[in-house]
This record gives sequence, C-alpha cells and structure tokens, in this order.
Amino acid sequence: MESQLSKGLVMDTEWKEDLEGWLEPFLIALGHKTRRRMCPAYIAGLIGPGDRKSVQPMASRASEIGYDQLHHFVAAGVWDSAPLEKVLVQEADRLVGDAAGFLVIDDTALPKKGTHSVGVAPQYASSLGKTANCQSLVSVTLASREVPVMVGLRLFLPDSWTSDVDKMTRAQVPKECQIARTKPEIAMEEIDRVIATGARFGCALADAGYGSSGSFRQALTDRGLLWAVGLSRRQNVYPSDVALIFPVASMGNKRKYHIPDQQPVSAETMLAKEKWKKVSWRRGTKGRLTCLFAARRVRVADGHRHRMLDNRVQAMPGDEVWLVGERRLTGEQKYYVSNLPADATLKMLAATIKARWICEQAHQQLKEELGLDHFEGRSWVGLHRHALM
Repeated sequence: MESQLSKGLVMDTEWKEDLEGWLEPFLIALGHKTRRRMCPAYIAGLIGPGDRKSVQPMASRASEIGYDQLHHFVAAGVWDSAPLEKVLVQEADRLVGDAAGFLVIDDTALPKKGTHSVGVAPQYASSLGKTANCQSLVSVTLASREVPVMVGLRLFLPDSWTSDVDKMTRAQVPKECQIARTKPEIAMEEIDRVIATGARFGCALADAGYGSSGSFRQALTDRGLLWAVGLSRRQNVYPSDVALIFPVASMGNKRKYHIPDQQPVSAETMLAKEKWKKVSWRRGTKGRLTCLFAARRVRVADGHRHRMLDNRVQAMPGDEVWLVGERRLTGEQKYYVSNLPADATLKMLAATIKARWICEQAHQQLKEELGLDHFEGRSWVGLHRHALM
C-alpha cells in the first residue's frame, strides 16, 4: 500500500513537471515569479481529477496552493493577459496552423443563475437551442485535420448590461468594453488579433448568426480572406447574371441611380428548383457522412438601398458568391454563402461548410473536461482569465 502511494506521488510529480515544461513559453510571457507558480497550479486544477473546476475545489485538491492565492491570481491580480493570448495563438499555429486549415467563429453559452455575474441575462443560446439565463462567449478556433484548438473567448454584453453603467462598473468591465457591440463586431476584432499574430489558415467559417451580417462578410472580404458562412433562408439574392440598368421614366425627373433588371428572391426559393445531389464530405465514426446539397452562383441583396418607382426600398446586388443549400435526413434545411472560387466543386463547398462543426467538439471538451462553465466569480477579468487558462 505504501509503495503504491509512493508510486502515485512520483507519477503526479512527473506529469506536473511535464506540464510546466510545456507551459514554459506562457510562463516567460507572465514574467512575475509568483504568477509563474500560479499559472501551472490553476491549469493543473483544470486538467486534473475532480468534477468541479471552480477555484475552491481546485484549491482544496492542490496541497501546495491555497484558495486565496489561486483566487487572487485569476480574479484580482494585476497582470496583462494579452502576452499570454499572443503565445496561445502562436502555439496553436505551431500545432495546427495550415494554409488549408480553418478559423472557425461561433459562440457558446454558459448557463448561470442570478443576475450579478458579468454579462448574465436571458438571451438566445445556440448551443442550447433556446433562450436561457446565461453568459454568451464569442469563440475563435484554429483547426486543421479535424483537430480544433480554441484561441479566443470574448464575452458578449447584451443591452441590459451596456445600458447600465453602474452594473458594468461593479463587474469591472473595462471602459473600452462598456459599449454595445454585436457578436460579428467582437468576432472581427478577434480575427484581426489572430491575423496580426501570424496564424495560418485558409478559410474563415461561421454560422448564420454571423454570416447573415453583410458587413461581417464584407469585412472578411476586405481582409483578403476566403469564407463560408451560414445564411438565413429568407435572405434575398439575385441570379449571378443580374444586370444594372437605367430605366427611362415616362414622366418626372430622370433616374439618378441604376436598378437591377431582375427581382431578388429568397435563398430558399433560389435553390428550390436546383438539382440536389448526395454528397459525402468525410468518414465519421459511424461511416461516411452524407447529405443532399445544391449550389449556384448568386449575388446577395445586401448592397446599398434604393427606393423603387413603386416606393419599395430594395437592396442592390453585392459581389458574386456561391449560395449553397443543405437538406438533412431530418428534413431540416440550411443555407450558406461562400466566396470560394467559381470553379469550386459541390463536394469542396460541402466539405468546407461542414468543417465548422469541429468547434462544437472544442466547446464540449472545454465544458465537460476543463470546467469552462464552472467559474463562480462575477468579474469581467476573472471570467476571461479563467477562459484563457
């Protein structure tokens, strides 16, 4: 019995030494001696045994570190997380960075009781499929070869928070973050951070919560990125051969602006009569993954808006892109839009679109294995540091 206990202590020491070795680039970025000790201890608590990964139970399992020290490190210590975030992107790029890889934008909900934890409010949680009292984090994942590495998690503040300065001050929300920002705006800030660090990826992916924003898609294009994103089935689109004309008015002033020579229709209508084909994009644990897909070249109706002769306000056609539809075995239909090259095959489009689901695996692992949703503090700094760890 004594020898077994001794062997267990040796193994425990060995894996913690291995962890500190792996963390060395991060510890260099932390600098301060005490923080260099706290960081491995906190992460050891997250990846070690025990169901609950909040500060108190982690401290109780770590004989060499007390609760006050661990809590101070994550919630109150004066240190900048930006250097660690930079190292995280660099290490992720070393592991999975690939010109053929993906940068996946999504969000994940952390269910919470009460109203005092930063960002908590009744809001739609895509991971739950319903409105719930929760915190919502915009996530950024670098992925290749079906391996995801989360490189960013940023809290979204709903209106009930950004309209209440006192509430934000109590939760220690930084002044520069005490403004109303959409999830696509937060995502673009994170994408710029990842690009600036030099991470390699070939295509940005996002669901319709981001892809339905014309300004988000345009921002990706402006940065020279390839992208494939979800789209509302109700989004109006034009055929790719739509032309812009200057109709001659029978009376009144001459028109100042051109108008499309065809009417836009919804994405659903545009693909309804297309030929849908069964496409397999990869092999899963239960065999080949297949769905019905259809695609055609279109121009999304999200350009500048003009008032028509019949007094309707109509959005002009944007750049030419792929519109892709997916019909699942459940009968559910999904729609996507992508600026992949015009010669992209249907299988290439399907495989790119479906690569986004790898981030759901990362979300699940962060919650089930590493306690992402176990943090019990209320502050902005504490939540983001916990997520970073």
